[in-house]
Amino acid sequence: MKDFKRFPVIAAALLVLFLSALDALIMAAAMPTIVADLGGLSLYSWVYSAALLSRTVSLPIFGKLADLFKTKYLFMTSTTIFLVASVMAGSSTSMGFLIFSRVIQGIGAGGNFALVYVILTDVSSLEKRGKTLGFASFVWGIASVLGPTLGGLIVTYFSWRWIFFMNIPLGILSLAVVYFYLSEIRDKKKTVYLDFAGVITLSISILGLLTVFLIGGRTYPWISYEILGLCFITLLFSIGFYVAEKRAPEPILSLEFFRLKGFRNGNMAVFLSSFVIFSLFAYAPLFIQGVLLKTPMEVGIAMLSLSLGWSMGSLMLGQVIHRFEKKTSAVVGTVFLATGAGTTLLFTTETTMAFCFWTFLLAGLGMGFVTLATLLVVQNSLKPEDIGVATSSHQFARTLGGTLGIGICGGLFTARLAREMDKLSADHLAEITSQKNITHHIENILNPEMLSKFSETALEALRAAALSGLSLVFWIIFGISIICFGCCLLLPKN
Repeated sequence: MKDFKRFPVIAAALLVLFLSALDALIMAAAMPTIVADLGGLSLYSWVYSAALLSRTVSLPIFGKLADLFKTKYLFMTSTTIFLVASVMAGSSTSMGFLIFSRVIQGIGAGGNFALVYVILTDVSSLEKRGKTLGFASFVWGIASVLGPTLGGLIVTYFSWRWIFFMNIPLGILSLAVVYFYLSEIRDKKKTVYLDFAGVITLSISILGLLTVFLIGGRTYPWISYEILGLCFITLLFSIGFYVAEKRAPEPILSLEFFRLKGFRNGNMAVFLSSFVIFSLFAYAPLFIQGVLLKTPMEVGIAMLSLSLGWSMGSLMLGQVIHRFEKKTSAVVGTVFLATGAGTTLLFTTETTMAFCFWTFLLAGLGMGFVTLATLLVVQNSLKPEDIGVATSSHQFARTLGGTLGIGICGGLFTARLAREMDKLSADHLAEITSQKNITHHIENILNPEMLSKFSETALEALRAAALSGLSLVFWIIFGISIICFGCCLLLPKN
């Protein structure tokens, strides 16, 4: 593709990626206002979860479709779905309709996440592919930085509905550029077979697995009929997916791909690195607020280093990765990631914010290296006609790793915190449990507003209990980062 066409297409694809990434991050600042307007506080978490579930399901489906049909029209379809759902969400008059709109929006966003990377890969030569894909990770970082701030500004000076409506003009601009400038480059498969059995069984398996970790230990106890029933359904449809893929002439995700070292170990490495980095995103703020007793502004600055590190790592590596082995880049990334994760084991009640900042920056840099390097390894492990499956499988592994990491670490943290609280003196325990919302949501004790209500001695006891629970989380993510290092060592050299 000539440069005068390639550059506008790259810009348009990155713009849609920015809008889709921003969608997941901008909601945090707007949700209190949305709940005040629409009601439905009990459905609060499902505004996030509904989009996450549908997005994760649609990722591999659109990735496979990109190997069968024209990428241009698939991208325009997913972007149109995203924009129509944005109008629906912005026009919502009830929380139930907003959640329904978020399901549709998640389907479009999942398609965008898969297809943007496919487009960037298709329009780039092999030596420039890493640089182009590095821009995508940079866009993710910018979205994570701007998301909460932009959400706050829109809610304050306009209306929460504009966090959805603002997608329309920018999305239409991207659609127009892609329609006029993107031409099909990659050869598609001659025969088209849609693996409906694979799509259905995979979708239900994903939904079941993610729902277990979204509601387990929160809405329902881990050992309950609801959670065990979901686990059984997930297992049943996972077996069904295995059987369907063995029989399908054109499987949505060929199990033969997992025989390839690059595909298998590259996806496993990004799964594990996402487990680490998203667990840090979720539980490092609890350490900074609940143990170090810092302000939300200081939490934001510390977590900013994690986002910027990720963006900088991918952007810097993208400029030079064509000069190095992808395996070497991934291994170096896991060294950074494991060092950052290992440094969290040194966190105490006296840890400085500067130490936190550099720890998170190092971990973020490592994630940036691992994400880009393993994506290129996974893509290179398959034939060009399977680039859609390769790209979406990597995105899917990243999403799944982050979701499971947060769920697993959250369950273990809550259990350890409850056990540590049981050891507190009778006076301290009585003072703590006298507060509302503690019985069913024990992690609420780390809320700054809640912490301000305790006496100094009870506060110190709580800080120690919280540090114990979070130390368990830090040990887990350090162990996972070491396994991730091992996976990167097993990557093929070429």
